[in-house]
Amino acid sequence: MSKFGLYGKFTVNEGERDNLVEILLDAAKEMEELEECEIYLVNTSDEEPNAVFVYEVWSKESAHRASLSLEATQTLIKRAKPIITDMERISSLRPRGGKH
Repeated sequence: MSKFGLYGKFTVNEGERDNLVEILLDAAKEMEELEECEIYLVNTSDEEPNAVFVYEVWSKESAHRASLSLEATQTLIKRAKPIITDMERISSLRPRGGKH
């Protein structure tokens, strides 16, 4: 079974980027408990001050989908929803190897 990768972009209200980063870093802490989540990186860009990018690698796509229904994940989504103005799945990826 092949791994599942995801690269996503969240756009937030002006001035809310750091708040979303904090929420997503809380999500990353929760993902540490899930063996199926191999990478969960929260990123920002100087060129897009109202955007946060997340790169994820999972053991399989169904593990990613299952994580979205966890109580901790749902709580974090509720915290983030009021400040997010747009979500974009930049790409779904098939990780092939390398360093992590």
